[in-house]
Amino acid sequence: MTRHIRGGGPLVAALAAALALTACGAGGRDSSDGEAAVADPGVTDDTVTIGGTFPLTGVAAPGYSEIPTGAKAYFDYVNEQGGIHGRQIEYIVKDDGYNPTTTSTVTNELVLKDEVFATVGSLGTPTQASVADYLNDEGVPQLMVSSGSLQWGDDVENRPLTFGWQPDYESEGKIIGQWVAENMPDAKVGLFLQDDDLGEDAEKGVRQFVDDQIVAVERYTSGNTDVAPQVSGLQAKDADLVLAFNTPSYTALSQLVALKTGYKPQWFYANIGSDPALVGSLLERFSEGAVAGSSAALDGVMTTEYIPGIDSADDPWVELWQQVWDEHGDDGELTNYRIYGMSQAYAFVQALEAAGEDLTREGLVEAIEEGGTEWEGPQLAPFRYSADSHMGISGMRIVELKGGVGEPLTDVLVTDIGDAEITTDDSGQADDAPPEGGVPTS
Repeated sequence: MTRHIRGGGPLVAALAAALALTACGAGGRDSSDGEAAVADPGVTDDTVTIGGTFPLTGVAAPGYSEIPTGAKAYFDYVNEQGGIHGRQIEYIVKDDGYNPTTTSTVTNELVLKDEVFATVGSLGTPTQASVADYLNDEGVPQLMVSSGSLQWGDDVENRPLTFGWQPDYESEGKIIGQWVAENMPDAKVGLFLQDDDLGEDAEKGVRQFVDDQIVAVERYTSGNTDVAPQVSGLQAKDADLVLAFNTPSYTALSQLVALKTGYKPQWFYANIGSDPALVGSLLERFSEGAVAGSSAALDGVMTTEYIPGIDSADDPWVELWQQVWDEHGDDGELTNYRIYGMSQAYAFVQALEAAGEDLTREGLVEAIEEGGTEWEGPQLAPFRYSADSHMGISGMRIVELKGGVGEPLTDVLVTDIGDAEITTDDSGQADDAPPEGGVPTS
């Protein structure tokens, strides 16, 4: 397995740049020689200001626009209990419409106008790729990116301030591929792929195990809503198992085309595109009411999960998220996307707690690298954070959807990119429960 081993240079340079940008600084701290030290941007004695960019409008807004509402609800919950080390978390959200050009503009605003301490949870592979180098050059941590691209964790040398959060697409592809090879060795496999890092990374993982079973590969370009040629191509090759790595809108579109053409393979959607409630509502919308929307729309579909969702109402983490949403949420119900945002926010709060009272960007990065693998939380498998890797959650389990509920087909399986072995997780992470009060402590 290839890893980029980091020397001190890039990180030191990036953090030096951060210190150079503190001219407008907030509250000072005492330095070792007794003189007041200027705080990093976004930090005062009473607050820490962070930001994020999300598609609040546009074609990618369904589902994804709910992520920051969940994160904000949890930050408000933490603030009500006194914040972290006496600091209230101020969270600024910008709409980028899932347009990289807009992402660059609003991220520039977050850094130069709003002077955020870090960006947290910002969404999208093409959008965050457009600002990753800028944020690192400016010394601004780019934390817990909402995307499974390898970019966020496997290039620590060049992007020392960027961290992933969710499992990467290659590892997910490996886990799915191994399960298919072991349980459906005679299946004729078709791949339905988004034509970017999502599809490329996932295909790399899948092919490690089922390369000789693949009979068709169809790719779509995000933004092109006509996927009839791709679905027809899979059908023409008699693919009886389709492994699909796509966003929720394309799950609905592929299902709608399959219904129209009578194509009935076994579908296996990656986690990113398998939210039953959202896909059901999109099916109803795209079909103009011809298909009734419900959480049963994906019955019989296989997928993966790496955090407990709304289908696990009795899970202690979901009970906490429901409490948080009831007390601090906006209009609407608790959803899997809001749970995703809360789970990310919880990890960021753990990082703040671990960084200590004397909060700096350098200290925050060190806290994540040094302690992240030991953090308890809602994730079913440990993080992979270290000085050599900024990869996020290390594993997941495979489930079959029935009535909107995921019924486990495997234990939690963990791996890493490349030729890392896939093993059953023995960390006990999946059995963790929230701390009393719902706020992490050291």
